[in-house]
Amino acid sequence: MMKIEHIAIWTRDLEGMRNFYTHYFDAVSGSGYYNHSKEFRSYFLTFAGECRIELMEMPAVSANKNDYHKHTSGIAHFSFKVGTRERVDQITDLLREDGFEIISPGRMTGDGYYESAVFDPEKNRIEIMA
Repeated sequence: MMKIEHIAIWTRDLEGMRNFYTHYFDAVSGSGYYNHSKEFRSYFLTFAGECRIELMEMPAVSANKNDYHKHTSGIAHFSFKVGTRERVDQITDLLREDGFEIISPGRMTGDGYYESAVFDPEKNRIEIMA
């Protein structure tokens, strides 16, 4: 079974965005995550059911949307949950074989997820996670 796991949004005001979604849309905020080496901060917000938004903030994120290899403010990626690490690697390998650009192969992230990242045909970022 495959489903959209979360949608990620780069923001310049992490706490303000977190307060917006928790106040107006009844989101429940998880604990904040901070990666010191990248100065990356994030929160996962959970809505009724399993829908989540990941709010992310990092000084290196650009406001310029002209280079699709750079992260820019706004929606950052869609994430598909595919069940297992093996399935993450299988789908990533298939996409590579079919000529799609792989941003990062399967790996464990600092906040405990196994995921890969690829571009779709229009250069939107997609995460594939276990």
